[in-house]
Amino acid sequence: MKGNGMEAAKHLRKAENRIGRVLWILSLFVLIALWASPSALALSGREIMQKVNDREDGDNQISDMEMVLIDRQGKKRSRTIRSFRSDKGKDSQSLMFFLSPADTKNTGFLTYDYDAEGKDDDQWLYLPALRKTKRIAGGDKSGSFMGSDLNFSDLSRPDLNDYNYKVMKETEVDGQKTWQIQAEPKTPDVAEESGYSKSVVWVRQDNFVMVRAVRWVHKSRRLKYFQVKELKQMDGIWVATKVQMVTKEGKTTIHGTLLNLSNVKFNQKMEEGMFSIRRLEKGL
Repeated sequence: MKGNGMEAAKHLRKAENRIGRVLWILSLFVLIALWASPSALALSGREIMQKVNDREDGDNQISDMEMVLIDRQGKKRSRTIRSFRSDKGKDSQSLMFFLSPADTKNTGFLTYDYDAEGKDDDQWLYLPALRKTKRIAGGDKSGSFMGSDLNFSDLSRPDLNDYNYKVMKETEVDGQKTWQIQAEPKTPDVAEESGYSKSVVWVRQDNFVMVRAVRWVHKSRRLKYFQVKELKQMDGIWVATKVQMVTKEGKTTIHGTLLNLSNVKFNQKMEEGMFSIRRLEKGL
């Protein structure tokens, strides 16, 4: 009897060891599944948008741009622009000069894009016909930039702390995985200044480029549809070389803007005092 009891205990210990190994393996598979699960590694909407802002864009950039304005009858007007941008610590500065047509030539636009929370960006528009530089006040940033579908507010990065972000779902855009994120201003003042009461944006998961957006125009029935039509990698930096913005009211297209970027160069030498009002008024 004693031998039978010892044998039974031995078998029991073996069974317990086998069960223990099975449980350990199952636990390992569960941990691997959780680690691979998107929900386990999920980023918040705010974190995703921060990565959009922090994406590598070079220390500076020089490029040419064609801006095509399309009215509701489909008539097109083309403008050419030379653009300069440079980082200054965590801040960014940019300067644009219109090269053509004649009625916009030497018009300049200067932006100081501040990283500090709560600090409004500074923008100035130089109008050569009036020989006057106009500072774009906060209340004017919802206005159209040079007759395009872009607001002045679209030409600088938003203060992320002014918005509530929510990841709506994961979906694909042009065969690429994206996050679909809703952004809502925290206050009526933010909506008034930006010109948008709500936005839904699509951000690619592989490179954190915003490739599509729908924006609800503040106090209006109109919507603006933004889309990156062409995206290229240059010197390791992702660049949207063709962008479209269309304004619609219902199914009716009110106006459209195409932006075509070319001659893009990064990390170039720039003259001292490039990003100044004096340089803005001097022109190219």
